[in-house]
Amino acid sequence: MSDTENGKNGLTIALPKGRIFTTAMERLLEAGLLSKAISDKSRSLIHDDRKTGARVLILRNYDVPTYVERGAADLGIIGKDVLLEQRSGVYEPLDLRFAPCRLMVAAPDGVSWEDLSRKVNLRIATKFPVIAARYFEDHGLQVQTIYLYGNVEIAPATGVADAVVDLVVSGGTLLANGLTPIREIFSATARLIVNRASLKTKHGRVSEFISSMKKVCKPGKGTRK
Repeated sequence: MSDTENGKNGLTIALPKGRIFTTAMERLLEAGLLSKAISDKSRSLIHDDRKTGARVLILRNYDVPTYVERGAADLGIIGKDVLLEQRSGVYEPLDLRFAPCRLMVAAPDGVSWEDLSRKVNLRIATKFPVIAARYFEDHGLQVQTIYLYGNVEIAPATGVADAVVDLVVSGGTLLANGLTPIREIFSATARLIVNRASLKTKHGRVSEFISSMKKVCKPGKGTRK
């Protein structure tokens, strides 16, 4: 499809439902890259903006890097935590500086890192099995990682795991479920990612998109957890 047929910028942007979506939409509108707001609650998952020529794909969080890497989207916005977990082959030109969070090891109240280190057959529940396994391995510990899509915080209380590795903003959800953060693995924010082929074949438009997003990058408040 030519640039004329696809509108002004002819770029497809992948956005994740949930925590990142609202602020990402605000930044895209502020940068003039979209002309109207879109809700991630919409049943329609593909939206064309006739004024800017942009197309928006609304995806599940973990699918954003895949769509960008495979060229279904030219660009995407996603948390650094997902990029580190998936190790996708995308270009990451910009830290968007919103949706801050920390990936933490959390254990039941009164259980220390030393307690976990001494435990045989340590079980860790997490949405981030690759990162969790690598972190514990780097500290000389072999663990059984148990992948959970959601409700990670109740895994120790129900006997599914001894501890968890999960994203934390305020720590309120962990506290409510009898868990205490004991180790920080890393801090993360939302990132702009680009398909490597698009960076070459649509270099001018992609570069303009990145420059426009740079102008509106500023720290924002994340969803509290």
